[in-house]
Amino acid sequence: MARISYVDPETIADPQIRRWLEAARKEGRPGPENQAIRAHQPDVMRSFTLTRETLFDNGSGVVEHDLKELTRAYIAHTVECGY
Repeated sequence: MARISYVDPETIADPQIRRWLEAARKEGRPGPENQAIRAHQPDVMRSFTLTRETLFDNGSGVVEHDLKELTRAYIAHTVECGY
């Protein structure tokens, strides 16, 4: 099984990436562990985070609330998330 390290926030030079990683750690979403892995590739983290903000976080977002809930439930079911 592959092991991917988490990026240490102290080693991140890009203030935007560092801010997103700190926000994930503070808020618990998106998964701080996943963000710490994405931080290995700042362009990947940027693409993921900006897309997520557009769809889910900016005000009501561009996706209706009911569709957001269905999406969350589908993803949780697909990855067998017990939470």
